[in-house]
Amino acid sequence: MTTTKNIHTFHIPVMGLAYTIDSPIRVAQYGISSVISITDDELIEKMRAFYSKKFSLPYQEITQKCHDYRAERIKHYLNMVDKIVKDKFESFKNELAENKTALENYIALLPNKSELKKGLQKFIDEGLLIKESVKNYLAEHFSPGEIDVNIMTKVDKDNFDKNEQLPVEFNDAHASLRGFAESDLNSSVVLSAGMNPRLYSYFEQFPVFYPDAHGQLPKKIILKVSDFRSAMIQGNFLAKKGLWVSEYRIESGLNCGGHAFATDGFLMGPIMEEFKTKKDQLIQSAHELMVKALAAKNLPVPAQPFDLKITAQGGVGTAEEHEFLLTHFEMNAVGWGSPFLLVPEATSVDEETRTLLAKAQEKDFYLSDISPLGVPFNSVKGMSNDLWKQKRIDENKAGSSCPKKLLALSKEYDPQGICTASKKYQDIKLAELEAQKDRLTELEIEKKQHKIFEKSCLCVGLANASYMENNLEVKGQQQGVVICPGPNLAYFDRVVSLADMVKHIYGNANVMPDLKRPNMFVNELKMYVDYLKNELDQFTDDFTTAQLKKWNAFKSNLLSGIEYYSDLFVNTDFFSKEKTVIEQQLQFYKSEVNGITLPVLEAV
Repeated sequence: MTTTKNIHTFHIPVMGLAYTIDSPIRVAQYGISSVISITDDELIEKMRAFYSKKFSLPYQEITQKCHDYRAERIKHYLNMVDKIVKDKFESFKNELAENKTALENYIALLPNKSELKKGLQKFIDEGLLIKESVKNYLAEHFSPGEIDVNIMTKVDKDNFDKNEQLPVEFNDAHASLRGFAESDLNSSVVLSAGMNPRLYSYFEQFPVFYPDAHGQLPKKIILKVSDFRSAMIQGNFLAKKGLWVSEYRIESGLNCGGHAFATDGFLMGPIMEEFKTKKDQLIQSAHELMVKALAAKNLPVPAQPFDLKITAQGGVGTAEEHEFLLTHFEMNAVGWGSPFLLVPEATSVDEETRTLLAKAQEKDFYLSDISPLGVPFNSVKGMSNDLWKQKRIDENKAGSSCPKKLLALSKEYDPQGICTASKKYQDIKLAELEAQKDRLTELEIEKKQHKIFEKSCLCVGLANASYMENNLEVKGQQQGVVICPGPNLAYFDRVVSLADMVKHIYGNANVMPDLKRPNMFVNELKMYVDYLKNELDQFTDDFTTAQLKKWNAFKSNLLSGIEYYSDLFVNTDFFSKEKTVIEQQLQFYKSEVNGITLPVLEAV
């Protein structure tokens, strides 16, 4: 297996179902890695048809009549993306070797400390632009970005043939994994949303996740995590099966896009510090367990631990923040997600939604309860989905027709599962509420109705942007678009080119308006303080000892995090222009946290 040469120090994480569905086709030829969601096989099949036509590739539809249609659709789409990327990469290399302007433009996109940048610049400086020499240099030092895939581990619905439950390998996430495992890609699967032991165990079925005869991993595993303890538990669980985690992606619990999995007040800085100081522990622990498991399975055993990367994402917005994560916390790379929603060359977003994102300000971004998973979900005011949802409520037709059923995970009323955003589920809940009306006040009824109506059809809403951008027919009930940017997008106010965004990341351009944007660490701290206050506001007198213990830990962890940051900013050469303001903000939030009064349990 070819060793990947990391050209860039950032990657584009998965966004929604559709927003990065074809990002590798758009950016991989420039050495930029990105992640495709392989959750929605219907969208994937539509995109395979679209790109097959665009690039004159043979296409035969894989219908639901096919025995293993979900895995087959994913496998064939990924194979097509792989082929298109390889073809585009070869064309781009030829262009660089033949066109001095193209070469100069590409050099301008590379990280300032990049060896590739220095090497290519030397050809220009010394006037040695011999086509074959440049070609040979690129062949040795340049590779396309990774075509990684994402599986949200909890979105693993049981599937049925009529009323008969299919074997577990036909569950949604299991079939997605099989599609990736059987594809031609030599890349990684990113597992997000926590541990799914049954899915993790399913990896054992695929030899491509084990070391081959050359001591290489044909396909790799990446875990998205929110703290060190979780990383250790999940990494060791996989290692006991002989499986190596090649990368841990630390994501901010709140300063991120999509679903928000808040920690118990643990902040990004202290979390990254723990990974930095305990990285060897993480490696040794997993290596020892993996060696035993591989020996027991009579598989090749590596003499040395495999490489382990630690990366971070969530709320990064400036070149200085980017460089700080790489330098101080020794991160191998940094994920830049939401800002790329404003880059048409990189992500799949319809024009109306992109305009909405560009205009949105701090007050427009909020944590909502629209997700049927019951997890807080990052939203922005003015989404077209909200308008269509409200229209159905006004017409007494609340709820989605639920055509895809990817989130039909509630078994409250049906053993096959219902989605809480579906009309079927909401009709049942409204009927129950009607029966209780005599015992409730008008305000209580209104609150309960709001809770029922709030859920949105994410399966359709998160996919529609791709259909609309590419002028593909959107069939069925009108849902509009759901988009889930991180709150950091408030500080970007216009659509920008790929070149400008990449230059911004490396400090060679600025695409951000002159707003008083808080430092990423301060911004996340504010979100956590607000989150704790909101939690306490929502709770009545009915709370448990466990809940009180959690609030106490949350408050204590916030105060520890603030102390950590106070020391960190005093002792770093970074952020010299902001230091005074940052310290004032830290002291302000310290007093805010100290001022939060936790409830007291009455003695029984």
